[in-house]
Parts: sequence; C-alpha cells; structure tokens
Amino acid sequence: MKNLVPLLPALCLLLSFIGCGGGAGNTTVTPPPPNGISLQLSTSTLNVPEGSSASASVTVVRTGTTGSVTFSMAGLPAGATVSYLNPEATNSGQIIVMAAPTVGAGNYAPTLQATDGTYSASSSLSLVVGAAAQAPDPYAWTSTGPLVSAIPDATHPIVSVKDPTAVFYNNQWLVYATTADTSGNWNMVYLNFPNWNQASAAQPYYMDATPGFSGYHCAPELFYFTPQNQWYLVYQSGPPQYSTAADPTQPQTWTEPQSFFASQPSNVSGWLDFWVTCDSANCYLFFTDDGGDFYRSQTTIASFPNGFNTPQLIMQATTAGDLFEAARVYSLEGSTQYFAIVEALGGPYGHRYFRAFLAESLDGIWTPVTGANSFAAPFLGSNDVTFDSGVTPWTLDFSHGEVLRTGYDETLQIDPNNLQFLYQGDNPAANAPSYSQIPWQLGLATATSNQNGFRISLGSWPIL
Repeated sequence: MKNLVPLLPALCLLLSFIGCGGGAGNTTVTPPPPNGISLQLSTSTLNVPEGSSASASVTVVRTGTTGSVTFSMAGLPAGATVSYLNPEATNSGQIIVMAAPTVGAGNYAPTLQATDGTYSASSSLSLVVGAAAQAPDPYAWTSTGPLVSAIPDATHPIVSVKDPTAVFYNNQWLVYATTADTSGNWNMVYLNFPNWNQASAAQPYYMDATPGFSGYHCAPELFYFTPQNQWYLVYQSGPPQYSTAADPTQPQTWTEPQSFFASQPSNVSGWLDFWVTCDSANCYLFFTDDGGDFYRSQTTIASFPNGFNTPQLIMQATTAGDLFEAARVYSLEGSTQYFAIVEALGGPYGHRYFRAFLAESLDGIWTPVTGANSFAAPFLGSNDVTFDSGVTPWTLDFSHGEVLRTGYDETLQIDPNNLQFLYQGDNPAANAPSYSQIPWQLGLATATSNQNGFRISLGSWPIL
C-alpha cells in the first residue's frame, strides 16, 4: 500500500464488484484528539467500471484505546453487500464491498465508519462507477479431439496430461505440462512436435529426470526473458518457483528450482497456478487460491526474478468458483491493453470454463468482459464450443490451459484476431475416484467469432 504516514498501521479497503483494483491518493492523516480514533482514506475518489472493483488504503490511528475497531459503511449503491475483517489491537483489517452486476454506472458517496465502542470516526469518498467493457455477440469456438494424452511407462504410470504451456520456437511447438500418476503424484512432462496433427506421436520427457525436479512440481509457464537472454520455466511446487535454461528444447538442462519468496506472505492463505507477465518496466506475478481471490505481486525488470513485493488482492468473487484458478494474463497485439482469463466453475455440475477481463495496464483495474464472463456466455466453455467435423464431443470441461502466443518473450503477446486455446478436457463418463485420477487430455480450440465481425471494446479501441 502507498502514501501511508510512516509507522502508522494500515489496512486495505477493497471495493469489489466481482473484482478489485483502483488508484491511490496522497491525502494526509489528521492526528486524533487525545483518547480517540481517526481514520483516513488514501484517496477521495474511486473510479471503477461496472462489475469490477476499486480499492483504497485506510489508516487508523488510536490514542488512549486498545480495543478492537469495528467498521461499517453507509451509502453504497443498491445491490452492494459488505463484509468485514475488523482490525484487532494491531489495527490491521480489511473491508470488502461486493456489488451485483446490476449496479449501474453513476456517482455514489459511501461513508466508511469506525468505532471501538467508545470513540467513533468516519471518512467519505466519491465512488464513480463507469460503463463495463461490452461484447455485442458471444464468443464461438471449434475444437479438435484430444491431441495429447497420457503415455505411461514402467516408471511413470501417469493417467493425465494437464495444465499446458506452449510456445512455437525453432519451427516446433514446445509444450510443458503437468502429469499425475496412479498414486496421485504430480510432476511435469516436456513434448515437442512441428504441427498439432503430430502432437499425439510426440515422445514425452518426464521432468523428474532433470536434477532437482523429483517430487511435487506442476502447472508450468514457459517464456524467454529478453533482458537476460535466457528462458524461464515458472511452476508450482507449493510456493511459486522457477528454473532457467539457455535452450528450452533441452529439458535436462533446467537449473534446480528456486523460490520467488522466502516464505508464504502472511496476507495470502493459499496460492497456486503462478503466472508471470512483464511490461517495459516491471514483471508481475499473478495467482489464484481456489477460493475466489486473484492476486498480483510485482518487481522491476532489472530485479527479476528477485524483489517481488507483498501480493495485493486485485479481484475477489462472492463465490469461490467464480474466480477459481488457472489465471493467465497477456498483452494484446496492436494495443496497449492487457487481457486476462480465469478459470471458473459453473452450471449444475460445476463444469469448468473461462471468464475474460481487460485492463489498461498490468497494475490497473480488471474489467469483466460482458459476453465472455459467465457459464452461459463464457470466454471458453461448453456453451460456446462445437467440435470439428468428424470429432465426437469428448469433454464438457474446458480447463487449465493457454492461449497460443504470437511469440515467446516475457510480454506474452497474443493476436486477438487469431485466437487458439490449448486446454485440458476430460471424458465426462470417466468417473474418476479423485481429482488426481481424472484422465485429462489436451485439445485445441480455435475462435471463429472474429470471422463474423465480432468486436470487444474498452472505451473506443476495438481489440477483437
């Protein structure tokens, strides 16, 4: 958090309309009177798109009192709800305001109130709700059948291939992915092939053969970090970890795993599916927690992979399945905007699909894209995917994967007019006894809506 008076405890106010984000101000804290409390928002105005979020830090100062402070908020727009993590004697806490998508654009004047039972204080702000990103037509995709399936051997009785990351490099596709075996052990696999129609014949290299990669490592991301002229493989080992190599086609050469953080940050209760995207100045580490929370940490290009700051909660859903896992963040070819997708659960049986979001910067506000943001109208899901001619529909889940990029560097650029999505799907009749035993396979979906004049815009710039 920024612009807080030195040595004063701070807490974060999240105004979340399905998500979170916002700007910071530079107002100062008014000292409390003797034996009293005061609070101050770090900004007087919050700007937030419909269905999205904004945040402001809050400083609480208490004199002559040590009891817990309780918050309340008045003046929120109709449809908003609020929950509190009230500060204890340490003055640390959080306020989360959730608003239904029906909250309309306009100006609102909510007031934050605080009391310790004896003393009270309040602070007001201007909440400006703007129009959401619009999509006049739903997405539509066609999909292949399974292209990559588990290939077990004598020492790798694997049942699934999932969580792929893919780049096209040296005239071939490089795919790193997660595997699970019959005992529920997770690790990774490397594959390469020149064309997708040859993917099924690719021979796997199991990453536990690389020094340091035995045990739990999964959910990889692959990119070339231009400032250092080397490749990075980012993955989940419990905490986020990485390895480097000069040549990603030689999987046995990856360095031993290193951690981005010395320990799990105290404000993060769970973390998984780590994803790095960079702009010209900073690198950002995004992740989710299977609990409806979406986080971001950042460091400078010069410091990467070191120096990541305390993660910030940038989006939060009222239902855990609405922001579940597998977040991916990309830059858009021909645009200064950024595109994020997050896996969600929907429908009567909790099938997996992806929601889409837009932002003006990697540290900006993420705006849910109307028409690509629900189980009924997803970015990618069973309600907008048909299968190629001659392909028997083989999955109802469109899960953890990657949009294929135009290149392979740290900016993770995609072409919004030529979208392909490498995803994991599963046979709905498999009846696996546990998640690790689901026989995930990889399929490739190709967007068809752009051929019919489909457009999404944030402001006036068309991105698809």
